[in-house]
Amino acid sequence: MNLLKEIPAGDKPPEKINVVVEVISGSRDKYEYNPEWEAFVLDRVIHSSVVFPVDYGFMPQTWCNDNDPLDIMILTYEPFEVGCIIKARLIGVLILEDEKGLDSKILSVPIDDPRFKEFKDIKDVPEHLLKEIQEFFETYKRLEPKKWAKFKGWRDAKEAKKIINSALDLYKKKFK
Repeated sequence: MNLLKEIPAGDKPPEKINVVVEVISGSRDKYEYNPEWEAFVLDRVIHSSVVFPVDYGFMPQTWCNDNDPLDIMILTYEPFEVGCIIKARLIGVLILEDEKGLDSKILSVPIDDPRFKEFKDIKDVPEHLLKEIQEFFETYKRLEPKKWAKFKGWRDAKEAKKIINSALDLYKKKFK
């Protein structure tokens, strides 16, 4: 099954979305889903001593200007499994710039975890947790030749919805 093309974008996108987990929190291994092979492939091992502070994956039936599906981060207390499909609610977006240009990463929470019931927007996330996520994305490429990332800011759920709608539209133009 092709997880990019055959899994729906969500129950009610852009608010309620599906996320395919590619990387679990606590890992230095960065996997990417290869839709041609229908498999998860090790993209790289992070060159520094940092680990992913969140589960990380993509939203099916989306596409972005970096020629990949839309990146989604999932706040979680325990890591899910690579390949799991999680029903999530968006709460904000991290804006980065890297060697390829602007790179948006949607921040979400699992709908089925009651511990995140009150998380509706970026302002609901503890400030220190946002700083940890920011620190990770600012530093995780530092030891890789010719790669870099610069934090541009956090945006709210309203801005995240616009980014998701744009990625849904780009997918339709590219694949349908």
